[in-house]
Amino acid sequence: MSQFLYILLGLVAGIFGGMFGLGGGTILIPALVYLFGLTQHQAQGTTLAAMVPPIGLLAAMRYWQTGNVKIPVAALVCVGFFFGGFIGAGFVQNMPDPLLKKLFGVFLLFVSLEMIFAK
Repeated sequence: MSQFLYILLGLVAGIFGGMFGLGGGTILIPALVYLFGLTQHQAQGTTLAAMVPPIGLLAAMRYWQTGNVKIPVAALVCVGFFFGGFIGAGFVQNMPDPLLKKLFGVFLLFVSLEMIFAK
């Protein structure tokens, strides 16, 4: 049962990652849109592609070196995230850019309020 939950967690994380380009997206995506003129779709796709090598690989290696990576859990979450990212990215491909911007903003607002007011 826990293996399924890890995959489900990865799937949900992948869906949000695929939909909103999570991770460094809170900085990279607005900068690419407002400072460099990319569309919301281009900024999200570019951010996802740019983050794979430096964050996914090197950060994981550093955590692994100090014994802070549970490989079996990471592998299961990865399976869910792999497919979730594909699903999430598919959801937004035909969505109008202004709507995607608004959804991204609502998501960031929700996360920020949760972080500010959570106990």
